[in-house]
Amino acid sequence: MNTYTQSRITRRTFAGLLAAGLSGCHPKTQWHNVDVTGSFPPLDLTMTSASDGQTVTGATYHGSVVLLYFGYTYCPDICPLTLGNVARVLDKLGPLARQVQVLFVTVDPNRDDLKTLKAYTAQFAPQIVGLRGTPDQLAALARTYRIAYSVEPATKDRPYEVTHSSAIYAFDAGGATRLLIPSMASSTPDIDGTAADLRQLIAAPQPTGWWGRLLRLA
Repeated sequence: MNTYTQSRITRRTFAGLLAAGLSGCHPKTQWHNVDVTGSFPPLDLTMTSASDGQTVTGATYHGSVVLLYFGYTYCPDICPLTLGNVARVLDKLGPLARQVQVLFVTVDPNRDDLKTLKAYTAQFAPQIVGLRGTPDQLAALARTYRIAYSVEPATKDRPYEVTHSSAIYAFDAGGATRLLIPSMASSTPDIDGTAADLRQLIAAPQPTGWWGRLLRLA
């Protein structure tokens, strides 16, 4: 492990502990989804956007509340159900939905090229953008947020098979991980509660000064 990697891990660990500590200094926010503040690193990715073919990072989306979801365009049921429910949440937000960005990260980059991703996400909502990474970029991002996935190419005895976790992470406008949203992949999603949570994230003031700089460096 090199010095840069050690330093980055140290910053992330300290920022997470400090976030958890500071959250106890204020009245606890009532969330409808799972509060994971301080449990995961800030939004950290390097991938290609299907919208314009440009490389994007976590910093690209600072200023927006971000939902991060892993899936694939050939998914027969869970992905369209999840993205359809997310679109319903965005509808509930009305004009505030312009302050939300949904990142749909393909776990099947062998089949999901940028054109396919762009056409697929366009079916649901304009705030949803497809992201495609190299196998290493995808694996690194999945490890960071503890997302399980696998791709088994077809053989003469078995069809092409993809599996992946279905939860969604929500990040605040400063890039900090705030919520785990588990219900969007179900037939009984909490649309109203999730919309209320996103309104709180949109309205929340972002850390400034040394604390804000530490979170951005983590």
